[in-house]
Amino acid sequence: MPLRDHFRAPLDNITAWEGFHGGWPMMIVASLARKLPAEYVAAPRVHLGSFVEIDIATYEKDEAAPSPPSSAYNGGGVATATWAPARPTLAVESDLVIPDEYEVNIYDLRRGRRLVAAIEIVSPSNKDRPEHRRAFVAKCATLLKNQVSVAIVDLVTTRAFNLYRDLLDFIGHPVPSGATETPIIYAAACRGTKKDRSWIIETWENPLAIGQPLPTLPLWLADNFAIPLELEECYEETCRVLRIA
Repeated sequence: MPLRDHFRAPLDNITAWEGFHGGWPMMIVASLARKLPAEYVAAPRVHLGSFVEIDIATYEKDEAAPSPPSSAYNGGGVATATWAPARPTLAVESDLVIPDEYEVNIYDLRRGRRLVAAIEIVSPSNKDRPEHRRAFVAKCATLLKNQVSVAIVDLVTTRAFNLYRDLLDFIGHPVPSGATETPIIYAAACRGTKKDRSWIIETWENPLAIGQPLPTLPLWLADNFAIPLELEECYEETCRVLRIA
């Protein structure tokens, strides 16, 4: 079945891309569950940037506490002035980079649930601003540095940026200028592997086209072990469940 354009008319007038992007990771997990050996497990993760995830927080009470007195007394009876920090050296308005994340993570249970592969589904917000693109690319580069294979799937037709090519630039191996036309939508698999005492980055790039089927990518779980990531199968199942014609 053909790839649809989820970001332009007529499809974007009858269904929201958030529904598809939120549902596709679970369909990928269901597809992988039939292929993964028992010692591996896949899990979806959808994190929207407007909802901040934090490990340690300071909470504000519903009712404000009374203002501290101008001085306080310690146990020895010596008065100490309330401490006030110096004025900030810089105060600017800022939109903190908290990108949307639509992904599937694959873990090796034999090694303490170690992350071994990640499937990153690009959202419009990953491509809309330079700081968001840098955050996405830096995340993928960090995963590769930690020997986690990465698959990037980008169906966003409304923003002309290729984050896979940006990743190659980031790690110091850009595609030679003029070698190939840079596709707007694409699917790519990346992994780091060691050969003759040197680390090699291997990639499999597949340009996508509206009206054409999606490819099958290699999903590397170990240096000598990969399974097929059949994007077309789980894509069509997602469209079927969501009644996307």
